Amino acid sequence: MPVIEYKCPNCGSGMVFDAETQMLSCDGCGRKDNVGQFPDPLTKHVFSDDDRAREYHCNSCGAVIMTDAETSATNCSFCGAAVVLGDRLTGKLAPAKVIPFSIGKEEAMKAFRKWCRRGILTPRGFMSADRIKSITGLYVPFWLYDLHNDVEVHGRGTKVRSYRSGDYEVTETDHYEFYRKICLDYVKVPIDAAEKMNDELMDKLEPFPYDRLESFKTPYLAGYVAEKYSYDHEELLPRAEDKIYDYIESYIDSTTNEYHSVSYSDVDVDTSVERAEYVLLPVWMVLYDYNKSEHAFAMNGRTGKVVGKPPISKVKVAAWFTGISGILFLAAQLLTSWILGGGSL
Repeated sequence: MPVIEYKCPNCGSGMVFDAETQMLSCDGCGRKDNVGQFPDPLTKHVFSDDDRAREYHCNSCGAVIMTDAETSATNCSFCGAAVVLGDRLTGKLAPAKVIPFSIGKEEAMKAFRKWCRRGILTPRGFMSADRIKSITGLYVPFWLYDLHNDVEVHGRGTKVRSYRSGDYEVTETDHYEFYRKICLDYVKVPIDAAEKMNDELMDKLEPFPYDRLESFKTPYLAGYVAEKYSYDHEELLPRAEDKIYDYIESYIDSTTNEYHSVSYSDVDVDTSVERAEYVLLPVWMVLYDYNKSEHAFAMNGRTGKVVGKPPISKVKVAAWFTGISGILFLAAQLLTSWILGGGSL
């Protein structure tokens, strides 16, 4: 069957992955089991094209499970059972690894409220209100690239030397042509692969602790929403190349420190993919309702880092600029008094 649920051996209730204990947990009787104790159905079942085309039905209540085409784990909208859509996690759609959640829902909500209160220029009501409209634990698909770069650089540099000769100040400028051949490797360059996710938010959530990557097992998804990738690693390679280009430029600059000025006539970067690994990374998505509008925020499900754009209070911004202007005016007055007073206040 393409729909996978995990039932408690004691009471038959649905089990979900508990971020705090890193175990499958039963809300009914409190039983907890190691993820590794559950055989993964995906290793024993080969899904056919007929499986992929059929409707999904909840194993607990029989209701039709309605999802987007990209969703691979969700909850039944009728009975709330945590389900994994197995046929969307096999073959080319099978993730190689996953970083499990380590921050639970209640902890995530507390951390988000604390983050809201730090806003210096956010409205007072936003910082004090509790208007979390929804919070969803989401496994976001990413490609992790290992990229090898062969870099060739042609350019010109100058070295400037100044000295006195009698009554004259002499400046000598020497011109050089240089060539650099550089090999650079970047590992685990993350690019989110879900069309519906905001790329800017996902980039700002980095870094994820890649030393916590685990071999993929479906029990990790129980109780969470998971997406399958919308773009393969070849389609997203240009984004990965763009992401590392600033680092390559910075490294090139570091090899020309002996020159006082530098200009590059040609920079050739040949990037090859050593490996592209499909992984699922944990993200809490928060919708916050304030002043009749929704604000979306994201939290790294492992580190607790929160990103997003909170509303800005015009009153606080005006007060901030007024305060800065006042300080600058006072500093100017003191400086003027010091100059007019011959250097003493």
